[in-house]
Amino acid sequence: MHRVLEIAPLRRLAELDIVWCLHFNRASHRRELERLFALVSRLGDGVFWYTLMLALLLVQGTAALPVVGRMLLVGALSLILYKWLKARTTRPRPCARHDHIRASVAPLDEYSFPSGHTLHAVSFSIIAVYYYPALAWLVLPFTVLVALSRLVLGLHYPSDVLAGILLGASLASLTLHI
Repeated sequence: MHRVLEIAPLRRLAELDIVWCLHFNRASHRRELERLFALVSRLGDGVFWYTLMLALLLVQGTAALPVVGRMLLVGALSLILYKWLKARTTRPRPCARHDHIRASVAPLDEYSFPSGHTLHAVSFSIIAVYYYPALAWLVLPFTVLVALSRLVLGLHYPSDVLAGILLGASLASLTLHI
């Protein structure tokens, strides 16, 4: 009986994960939303962030070096952590497990947990806004769109995205204190 009590809340959370995943994925049935989130996802692969780093260097010169250096460091740490976690958890993507969830774009790898796009977006945003608060209007909405894109495109469960947010914020905080 005790074991059943331990498993029931986890089962309920997994059910909610699927329900919300289905809900978000329905938005991909609207062609214009699917295109928007596919573009955001592609930009979130690194294009947006590396363009931002280059722009900071071009506009701010050597004054941007500490920011770009920390962004590169947090990017490397994020990559190592998310690859390690994916290899350990091997959670299949929702589009691979559920017939009603379709992937609108090809996934970059096989596993779902955590969302690397979200992890990177959050960590890069925190570093950028910490040094340049005026960039919040640009990077924060983009980060939200990146996180949403993972759900809409059928590539992640909400818990994957939430884990990406928490891990990204933690790594950015750690990086800022190094």
